[in-house]
Amino acid sequence: MTDQPWQGDACSLVDAFRKGDITPPEALELSLSAIDRSELNAFSYVAADEARAAAATADTSLPFGGLPIGVKELDIVKGWPETEASLVFADRIATRNSTVIDRLISAGAVLTAQTTASEFGGVNYTHTRLHGTTRNPWNPERTPGGSSGGTAAAVSGGIVTLATAGDGGGSIRIPAGFTGTFGLKSTFGRIPRGPRTHHTPLTVVLGCISRSVRDTARWFDVCNGFDAGDTLSLPRVSGWERDLGTHLDDLRGKRAAIVVDIGDAIVRPEVVDRVTAAADALIADAGLKKVDLVVRLPEAGFEWAMGNLVTLIGDLGDLYPDCEELFTPEIQFAVNIAFGRFDLKMAGANEMFRVALNEVMAETFADVDFIFAATNPDVAFNAAGPMATTIGDRDLIAEFGFERALGNNGALTMPANLAGNPAVSIPVGTVDGLPVGMQVIGRHHEDQLLLDLALLAERARPWPLVAPGSPH
Repeated sequence: MTDQPWQGDACSLVDAFRKGDITPPEALELSLSAIDRSELNAFSYVAADEARAAAATADTSLPFGGLPIGVKELDIVKGWPETEASLVFADRIATRNSTVIDRLISAGAVLTAQTTASEFGGVNYTHTRLHGTTRNPWNPERTPGGSSGGTAAAVSGGIVTLATAGDGGGSIRIPAGFTGTFGLKSTFGRIPRGPRTHHTPLTVVLGCISRSVRDTARWFDVCNGFDAGDTLSLPRVSGWERDLGTHLDDLRGKRAAIVVDIGDAIVRPEVVDRVTAAADALIADAGLKKVDLVVRLPEAGFEWAMGNLVTLIGDLGDLYPDCEELFTPEIQFAVNIAFGRFDLKMAGANEMFRVALNEVMAETFADVDFIFAATNPDVAFNAAGPMATTIGDRDLIAEFGFERALGNNGALTMPANLAGNPAVSIPVGTVDGLPVGMQVIGRHHEDQLLLDLALLAERARPWPLVAPGSPH
């Protein structure tokens, strides 16, 4: 043992517990010490005493037996803060666990600390008035992304091997891409969101950010399956880790298209080069059939935002407008639009947009099995924001106007949320010393094939499990 937390993946740490190389209490103390020393600001709450009690009695035969994990700030753990990363709810304490948290506890996970998120999960960097700025372990001046920014920073930063995340417009894939970690946004409904599930806007999925493909596969073994608290959740599928890599022959001959910009986003040329080279290599490794495909998706930014704000309007209720001065600027801007302009006419227009986008995605995946794209338009931008409106040396506001420039940040990831397709971010190298992620979007319910593709990439071109110099 050293004074450093575990530098491998989560599965290897559980294996080490079982071999007696390290104990759960020892691993926990290393993570707690790393949290204390870290300057990444990846955690908003630490449950040290509860975690020590759980680690002391951990059953290491369980899938995550004794494993210290982080829990995203937007997830619900009884007795922990339930702030939604906003000053508005700074004093609120959760009175229940979410379904996923109960399943993780049953699988032996040691809930250690809460990871920071962007306010209400609304932007793709993690800076709030409640907790300040969360930083990227590859370069502390840059963001780890959002909304699952603290999760990505903690995993990439060598503090915990695994942490929960969620993705309503890219909030798993964007941070994974910015931090060189692995993230799968599953088919909508794969992971239950209960209890008290919002059924609008039908874009949010729960997941994790991990260091390895097998860690994510094990997480899905533990957490997937129908729950009555989420009536749209899907039936349980077993064998995610067991079957990992067994479908490689099924990949051969499937059709793949490289559409780095998804037909709409402005992507930095160096990122295009990294993603194209990685996609070509993986297509060859998997024996996929490369096809040409033109994708023309409608711009999704405004409609995505308005759809997601329906839930926020309900959460805030009578607190608005007295609470508006507590928000970060982007959230204040969005909430004011929602309360001032959201009506049945706009709701109807948003629904028609969803129908149109779903039709285009369905037609697209009639002609192809996988789309290879960039995860992010550029490498990570400034840690404290604001949202990036430049790509390389291009000023997108000057070229396209403010709304299009701002929407470019999620233009690559939002379509999979709006249509419900599974999509994964795979690390594929660096630009300017910062990670680049390659996104692969698949057909509905074919999440396992995406994991197998990612496993091929991981075997052929392994990525660093933690950022250089971690833990911070």
